[in-house]
Amino acid sequence: MVFSFQATASRVLRTYPMPLEYSLVEHRLDNQIIAGTDEAGRGPLAGDVVAAAVILDPDQPIDGLNDSKKLSERKREALFEQIIQTSKAFSIARASVKEIDQLNILQASLLAMKRAVKQLRMQPDFVYVDGNQCPHWSYQSATVVKGDSRLQCVAAASILAKVSRDRDMVKMAQNFPGYGFAKHKGYPTREHLLALGRLGPCQHHRKSFKPVADLL
Repeated sequence: MVFSFQATASRVLRTYPMPLEYSLVEHRLDNQIIAGTDEAGRGPLAGDVVAAAVILDPDQPIDGLNDSKKLSERKREALFEQIIQTSKAFSIARASVKEIDQLNILQASLLAMKRAVKQLRMQPDFVYVDGNQCPHWSYQSATVVKGDSRLQCVAAASILAKVSRDRDMVKMAQNFPGYGFAKHKGYPTREHLLALGRLGPCQHHRKSFKPVADLL
């Protein structure tokens, strides 16, 4: 069953706006296992899309959780370690470049989130999904636009996904020098587009994305 962010049928949801602290308080009251999931890497021209799912421990609150894009790299790295050490469960999953090209980036993102939730060692009663579309699954769930700024469990998933993907791109840069992957993480920056034109696509580039497709 899927609820929208505005839904009122479920006692799990509340009226907009939803504070970032909301989820921990609500989870303790409802005695439910609540997971949040988010992805990183929909916009880049290269690399997998990475998703994470997190079940936080209400008895071990984490200060500073927020949308990963609003945090410095140093803060994200510190929170990453804290999340994996204190959460009740976490999982990181991917959809490959091949899957992105076959399915499209939206469906690949939903697939990665589905994999992340299914891989949790503790299965949730309810899942909050960042954005406005849910994967096809049997979990009770709700989509929350800008959920990584409104729900701690989704913010935590956002951080795990972002840090994991950034680390992937740094490793990629070592094997494929010249593209600047460690710096731009695959996004279509001027530097990346110039390198792409000079070197041509590598095996990690998304062939279904126009700047790459134009060079094939």
